[in-house]
Amino acid sequence: MTIVQITPGAGRMYCGNCLRDNALVAELRQRGHEALMVPLYLPLTLDEEDQSAGTPIFFGGVNVYLDQKFAFFRRAPGWLHRWLNSPRLLAWAAGRAAKTRAAELGDLTLSMLRGEAGNQARELDELIHWLSQHNRPDVICLSNALLIGLARRLKQDLGCRVACMLSGEDSFLDALPESHRAACWETIAERATDVDWFLPPSRYFGELMRARLNFPAERMRVVPTGIKLDGFEMEHRVTRKESQRAPVLGFFARMCPEKGLDTLVEAYIQLKNRGELPRLKLHIGGSCGPGDEPFVKSLRKRLAAAGFIGEVAFFPNLSRAEKLDFLRGLSVFSVPASYGEAFGLYVIEAMAMGVPVVQPRAAAFPELIEATGGGVLCEPGDPAALADALELLLLDSGQARKFGDAGRQAVSEKYSATAMATEILRVFGGA
Repeated sequence: MTIVQITPGAGRMYCGNCLRDNALVAELRQRGHEALMVPLYLPLTLDEEDQSAGTPIFFGGVNVYLDQKFAFFRRAPGWLHRWLNSPRLLAWAAGRAAKTRAAELGDLTLSMLRGEAGNQARELDELIHWLSQHNRPDVICLSNALLIGLARRLKQDLGCRVACMLSGEDSFLDALPESHRAACWETIAERATDVDWFLPPSRYFGELMRARLNFPAERMRVVPTGIKLDGFEMEHRVTRKESQRAPVLGFFARMCPEKGLDTLVEAYIQLKNRGELPRLKLHIGGSCGPGDEPFVKSLRKRLAAAGFIGEVAFFPNLSRAEKLDFLRGLSVFSVPASYGEAFGLYVIEAMAMGVPVVQPRAAAFPELIEATGGGVLCEPGDPAALADALELLLLDSGQARKFGDAGRQAVSEKYSATAMATEILRVFGGA
């Protein structure tokens, strides 16, 4: 089966969707399928081997921006268009993209959703021409619904089926300016008729998006996100020396308010002030771009004012090997996201290392905890409730080990890249 995965790059930022798509393409290739990963906008930042290596970047970020801003540029000569798509220029644009917010992207988002009727129609023509020169795909898989404007022309010109993954688009769309928000939702709903399958990572998010886009239930297939398990310890034994180490509470996600990092910091301060865990440390890892740095600075000040900054360490933008080492050193893990998280790749990664988790009773987290038995839930947005749940696990090593073992086993069976690829192929009709 020939499958094309189209994935927007996040520039210098790690992106959960990029990691998911890269792992999927690698697994499909390993099984003998012809899988091609096509990056859009900006280069991909990954912590595993880049499966898009050697494939041009389409809808280059600089061209897309100029297409939107200047009507005359849409007729610019091909040499200029190609030059603006150079890796060096896109690398420069990647640094600026890290500071971009949804509130600034209303016009551009709506134009992209309109596909062949939008200002980036020339970019779509180039993508279709390039794909037509290679083996024509049986299925094209869009990384998220913000790319749904591509589906109509892809199906018409290439004669293939189109799948669309779903993962957190609602938060982005709802953050658009009011002048464009409703139009963008309406355009996605209208373009949903061009998609053969919608692939949410959880029942929670699938039902949420189905209600907002009004597509038939039979076109939805839940495909949980899977991770490559290489490097995760599937056997974990605590030695006497390890058991005497100071306990470590961990966070690994983008360092931003939406992921609830401020809530976790407040819970940590409460735990330290209670006095039951005087040696407890806090390790904060994950993606941190220029737009996140002021928030992180404010957290450092809060921890310093509380007298605990010396027991907290920050680990931004780690490589895969560094991430695995980071997770391996944790006692308990929590990312108390404050928005409707569609899945939570970071939860699966922690569980794969045998680390028990504490997550809010909201969004996709109850579904993950029920399916894995890898942790406990607490009331969302409440630092005291989070501190209570964390304290129970940190003080009861036997219970923590039970949750850790259950989570590790469940990830091995249900949330690996292998399991994800198996389910994707079942949907697409290939084995």
